[in-house]
Amino acid sequence: MEQQRTGPVLDQGKPLFENSLVIHAFLKRALLCATMIAVVFISGAGADDVQLPEMGSPADAILSKSAESQIGRAIMREIRRSGQVVEDPQITEYINEIGHRIAAQTNDGDHEFTFFVIDDGRINAFALPGGYIGVHTGLIEATRNEDELAGVLAHEIAHVTQRHIARAIHANSRQSILTTALMLGAMILGAAGGSGDAVQGAMAVAQGTAAQQQINFTRSNEYEADRIGIGALADAEFDPYGMASFFEVMSRQDTSAPDMRIPEFLRSHPVTTARIAEARNRARSYTRIQSHDSVNYGIARARLLVASYDTPEQALAYVERRPYENQTDVERYGRAVAYQRAGRDREANNIFEELATKDQKIIAYHIGLAQTELALEQYHRGQQTFDRAVELFPRNVPLVIHYGEALMQLGKADQAHTMLLDLMNNVPPTPEQVRLIARAANEAGDVAESYYYMSEYRLMTGDLIGGIGLLRQALALPKLQEIQRIRFEARIDFIREFMTEDQLRQLQRSRSVKSSALNGY
Repeated sequence: MEQQRTGPVLDQGKPLFENSLVIHAFLKRALLCATMIAVVFISGAGADDVQLPEMGSPADAILSKSAESQIGRAIMREIRRSGQVVEDPQITEYINEIGHRIAAQTNDGDHEFTFFVIDDGRINAFALPGGYIGVHTGLIEATRNEDELAGVLAHEIAHVTQRHIARAIHANSRQSILTTALMLGAMILGAAGGSGDAVQGAMAVAQGTAAQQQINFTRSNEYEADRIGIGALADAEFDPYGMASFFEVMSRQDTSAPDMRIPEFLRSHPVTTARIAEARNRARSYTRIQSHDSVNYGIARARLLVASYDTPEQALAYVERRPYENQTDVERYGRAVAYQRAGRDREANNIFEELATKDQKIIAYHIGLAQTELALEQYHRGQQTFDRAVELFPRNVPLVIHYGEALMQLGKADQAHTMLLDLMNNVPPTPEQVRLIARAANEAGDVAESYYYMSEYRLMTGDLIGGIGLLRQALALPKLQEIQRIRFEARIDFIREFMTEDQLRQLQRSRSVKSSALNGY
C-alpha cells in the first residue's frame, strides 16, 4: 500500500480487500488443508470426553492461522458472489454487535471475526475458516429470545477459537486433493443456501469410506464447542441456558419427516437428549442470568420477518394480527416497516414518530422516521431528522448508509460522498458499501475516485484483473490530478505483486488487445 495519500480516498492502513491471490500461491496446500471444512459440522454427536487443544498443536504445521484466514476469505467471496448475503445494514450491524460481544469473552486475540446473515429460510448456522460465521434468516426467526440466538453464535465462535477445522484437517491430512476439492465445493454451496439434496450428494461422494472416522473425531468438537460457548455466554451476560434452550427447540422438530424437511441445523449440529442434558448441566455451574431481549434483537427479527413474506399484503396480515394498542413497541416497529413496504408511508410515519418521541436512544426509529418523511416529500424535515440522528450517533454504520442513500436521492451526492468517506475511513466497509460510495463519487462528478472505489470493490470480490482494469481507466481520464496518478499507479504495482504468472499473462494480453484496438482506430 502506498505510504501517503491525500484527497478523498479510502485509507485504512491496508487494502480494503484481502488479496485473493495469496490463495493461488497456496492452492495445493489450501485444497489439502480444507478436506474437513464441511465435515466438521455435519457429523453426529456422542458422549466422547472433551479434549482441550494441545499447546503448539501439530495442526499448525498443516494449516497455519494465516492460511486458515486466507481460505476463509476465499470462501466468503464465493458466498458473496452467490447474492445470498443479507445486505440490510441494520441487520448486519446487529449480528456483528452480538457476535463480537460474545467473541470478546473467549477470543485469545489471535482471531478476527466477521458475522453475516444468509437469506435462507432454513434453520442453520455455520463457521468458516478464519472467523467468518454465517447465520440463516430462518434460524434468527426460529429463536424465541436473544439468549437462544446468542447460544448458537457462542457455539460457532468456539469452533473457531478452538481451531476445530485445523485439528480436523490434521486428523485427516491424508485425504486426496480430489476429495478435498469436493468438500470445499460442497461447503460453499451449502453455506450459500444451495439445495439440501445437492449439498448432501456432494458430501456423500466426498466422504467415501472415511465417514465413520470423521464422525468420531467431530463428536468431541461439538461437545467442546458447547462447553466453551456456554462459558462465553455467561461471561457476556447472556443466560447460560440459552444454548440448551435452543437445542430443545430443535429436538422437538419432526425428524421423522422426509429428509428435505429436517432443519439444516439438525443435520450440521445433531442434537441428542444426552447433549441437551450435558448443556444444561454445564449451564448450572454458572449463575443464572435473567437477561432481557435487546430492542435491536426485536428490530432485526421484525425486519427479517416482514421481508420474508412474498407480498406486502402477506406481511401486513402478519403485523396486523394483533390490535395496535395491544402490541409492544417492537411489534409496532415491525408494523411500520410493513407499511413502508406496502407504500403506506403516512401510516408508517405516524408510528415511527410515536416511537422516536418515546425512546430517542433507538437508532432504527430515527432512520424509519427520516425515510418516511422523505417518502412524503417532506425533504427539509427528513434531512433534519437524519442530521439530528447523526449528531446523536456519529459514524453509526446503518444510519450513515441510509442517510447516504437518501442524500443521493435528493441530488446531494457531494454531501453523501463526504459522509460515506468519513465512515469508511474509520469502519471497514462491506463490498456493497464500497459500491455505494463509488456511486456517490460518480454522481458527484468525481469520476476518477469512482473508478478507484469500484476497483476496490472488484479486489474485495477477488477480481484482481478487473480491479487493475478500472484503475487503468482512471489513469486514462483527462485532467487527472498528479497525486491521483501517483496513487493509482502505486496501487497497480501493489496488486501485481500478488498475481499469479497466469494472471499476469492475462493482464498483458488484455493490455495488448486494447492497444491494438486503439491503433486500429
